[in-house]
Amino acid sequence: QVQLVESGGGSVQPGGSLRLSCEASGMTFSRYYMGWFRQAPGKEREGVARIGSTGITAYYSDSVKGRFTISRDNDKNTLYLQMNNLKREDTAMYYCAADPRPRSADWLAAPGYNYWGRGTQVTVSS
Repeated sequence: QVQLVESGGGSVQPGGSLRLSCEASGMTFSRYYMGWFRQAPGKEREGVARIGSTGITAYYSDSVKGRFTISRDNDKNTLYLQMNNLKREDTAMYYCAADPRPRSADWLAAPGYNYWGRGTQVTVSS
């Protein structure tokens, strides 16, 4: 069965960096469009970034643009999220998700992502 397993979360001070990973199994990873989402307590789930199946195209939410970078290694079946200059408001559970279809809009909308990981916690505090 398909599994997405996130790792790399933790606690960091404001201004710090973290690199999240999402290892995929049970699927042809290179055929999927992949996304990172996050959800803070009491808030709705938010799309953070999306990357095309080949890794060439990427989309970001305005809240993370310029600070986060999504990437993938199709040989290793792994998705990454490099997070720099972290802010307190980045504190959330981060999830990776897989979408089998290309999109021309709404790249960060959750509907359509068929598979989801269980998440990794990111806490930004001093």
